[in-house]
Amino acid sequence: MAVNDEDQQIAALVRRLAAQFPTFNTGTVEGIVAEIHRGFDGRPVRDFIPLLVERGALRRLSATG
Repeated sequence: MAVNDEDQQIAALVRRLAAQFPTFNTGTVEGIVAEIHRGFDGRPVRDFIPLLVERGALRRLSATG
């Protein structure tokens, strides 16, 4: 997966999660997603990173909200 594709998928993820969790402002959702995404920095295989980020963000948002 190209980095640009990954960035687009992460941006789409933020939009989906912000719509799914309207009690959180978009900045909060972006921060959570960015923090989880940074945890995968330096990993050579990038194909499933957006999915893993989504799972982590869903867990955190569900537990917090």
